Amino acid sequence: MITLLNGSVERLDIRETLRYLGYAGVRSAEGMDDVMSECEKMLLPALAPRAVYDTFPLKCGENDELDLGFAKVHSHSLSVNLKDSTRIVLFAATVGAEVDRLILKYSKLSPARALVLQAMGAAAVEQWCDEVNAAIRAKYGVTRPRFSCGYGDLPLALQRDIFSALSVTKHIGVTLTEGDLMMPSKSVTAIVGIQSR
Repeated sequence: MITLLNGSVERLDIRETLRYLGYAGVRSAEGMDDVMSECEKMLLPALAPRAVYDTFPLKCGENDELDLGFAKVHSHSLSVNLKDSTRIVLFAATVGAEVDRLILKYSKLSPARALVLQAMGAAAVEQWCDEVNAAIRAKYGVTRPRFSCGYGDLPLALQRDIFSALSVTKHIGVTLTEGDLMMPSKSVTAIVGIQSR
């Protein structure tokens, strides 16, 4: 049964933002603190976290063939990730279109701020996905790490099947480009294996 989630991000993970900016392992970037604080104040009210998910049976065949219940796919990477799972949770999540609008606006006004907003938007959608994952674990128990199209050998084209299976555009307003990229850009689809008990 399709489940819809709405959420909020009260505070951004600045270390994750710094990682997206290329400052992995750094607590603050000298000279960037004021810009980051300013961008966080702009971004937080723009976030509109939403998600949709559903469960599907999983059948693992030979040679990394997977029947995901909504589509069949050949992927060694996903097969390894779904080890000992008998079901999956399929989800799509977004922090909304306003983030893209802010990035576009500041790409013309201040490229430095646009870069920070881009990193903060990526960090925000990952934080939201962590919350979605927590809700899934609370409901279904032990799960495998989330796995998205484009990781390893899982084709990006699987996005089309995901969008159809979850009615993503109808439920959370995310669309796909002809190249199978999501709009708004700060959106994620993922497969989460539910561990056998």
